[in-house]
Amino acid sequence: MKQIINLTPHAIRVVGKDGQEIITIPPSGQLARVAMVKTPAEEIPAGNGINIPVNHVTYGDVEGLPDPQPDTIYVASAVVAQAVPHRDDVFVPGDLVRDDSGAVVGCRGLNKTV
Repeated sequence: MKQIINLTPHAIRVVGKDGQEIITIPPSGQLARVAMVKTPAEEIPAGNGINIPVNHVTYGDVEGLPDPQPDTIYVASAVVAQAVPHRDDVFVPGDLVRDDSGAVVGCRGLNKTV
C-alpha cells in the first residue's frame, strides 16, 4: 500500500463512476509550488476605456516538494507536476467531477504527467 501525501491546499475527493466517494485525501499542510516571476508586458484594450493588464510569466524552481520516499506518492498541482516530469511519484487530480451548478465535487482518480 502506498502512502499518499496531498501537497495542495484542498482535500482531494476521489469518486467512482457511480459518483460515490472512494477516498478523500486531506491536505497535508505542506504545499508544493513553482516559483513565478511576473513582468508587466502590455495592456489589451477591452472597450469602454478599460484595459486588461498582461504579464509575462517565468516559472522557476519547485518549492515544497519532498524528496522521493519509498512507497509514497505526492499529489500536487499540474504546474508542479509538469516542472518535474522525471519524478515518477508526483501525480495530479484526475478528471474533475462537477455537481449540477458546476462546482467541483471530486475527481476520477489521479493522473501522471509525462
